[in-house]
Amino acid sequence: MHDTDSFNDVSVSMSPAQLAAWMRLERTHGIGPRTAPALLAAFGSPDAIFAADHDLLAAHLSPAQARAILQPASADTLRLVDATLRWRDQPGHTVLALGQPGYPDLLAAIPDPPLLLYIKGRPDLLAGPALAIVGSRNASTQGKANALAFAEALSRAGLAIVSGLALGVDAAAHEGALKGAGSTVAVIGTGPDLVYPARNRALCERIAADGCIVSEYPVGTPPLPGNFPKRNRIISGLAAGVLVVEAAAQSGSLITARQAAEQGREVFAIPGSIHAALSKGCHLLIREGAKLVDGAGDVLEAMAWSPLAGRRPLPRLPAVAAEAESAAVSSVEEDSLLAALGHDPVDADTLLALVGGTPGELSTRLLLLELAGTVERLPGGQFQRIVRTE
Repeated sequence: MHDTDSFNDVSVSMSPAQLAAWMRLERTHGIGPRTAPALLAAFGSPDAIFAADHDLLAAHLSPAQARAILQPASADTLRLVDATLRWRDQPGHTVLALGQPGYPDLLAAIPDPPLLLYIKGRPDLLAGPALAIVGSRNASTQGKANALAFAEALSRAGLAIVSGLALGVDAAAHEGALKGAGSTVAVIGTGPDLVYPARNRALCERIAADGCIVSEYPVGTPPLPGNFPKRNRIISGLAAGVLVVEAAAQSGSLITARQAAEQGREVFAIPGSIHAALSKGCHLLIREGAKLVDGAGDVLEAMAWSPLAGRRPLPRLPAVAAEAESAAVSSVEEDSLLAALGHDPVDADTLLALVGGTPGELSTRLLLLELAGTVERLPGGQFQRIVRTE
């Protein structure tokens, strides 16, 4: 029988004292996400670390770190423990510690895994095959449509879709994933009791009910700017691969993709127009070795025998999802203006030269197509055709 306090076999439901020890370790000054796992491997549990004397600690830590470990828990930490226990007692709320049964193996294997995961919803989604879908917060209509369609098709094939609950591509990916059996995991940059951005509150509630919300930050943590780049390693760490839908050349999504590559994950990117700023990041990733994909089937084929995707071949795309994923917008009324638009952004003067007529007539036709959801008006007076795959 294993010691329930051991690093490799922590009881499924931590006692208040155990949770307090984990939170104290997490909040000890000078003990970061790389040092803490090394201490746990050496001593076996947070309780054992705090019970060690200075000489034992000094063998693994600097003098300042050893002194910090020997300090009693602060009043702020004790208050936070009480608040966390109250939060954990609510239905559907879970706190998992590194090494505890249920803590995702893929995430535990990254160089700096979170010591604690605060979870709302279904922790079981963290154990199955998953793909991360990320992209621009200011995504185009086409980018959001692509994210939703890919996420829906891959979720129907059994993959959990991981993203960051941001506006744009993230929100669309979560929406699409909720339509399939794989569902979705949202990795947030606040405490698990907060919703950011507030515009995604309704989506957040649906994910908590049918999917999973994960944070490494304790209750009450506000949306500090530094939290979001840090949480990106969890988005990639939970998944066997990362798909970038749209990204500018300096996008934070590229950080997630590169972290994924460093973690040994597959990286996929959807190409776009050479004239579109939000395609530059995807094209850069493809030049760096990311796999170019233009359908969900490409992702499944690449991941089919990946040991990170559950050590088993993933299912084929279901017929209904395959049809939706590959369908073009051929059902849209044939229109010379749509043909002239092609698939790249184009300005009104160029369109007028291609289709003829007066500027007023062109403006009316474009407005009707916008209202029909088949054309998007872009900054700079340009227009782009929207291809939907649903």
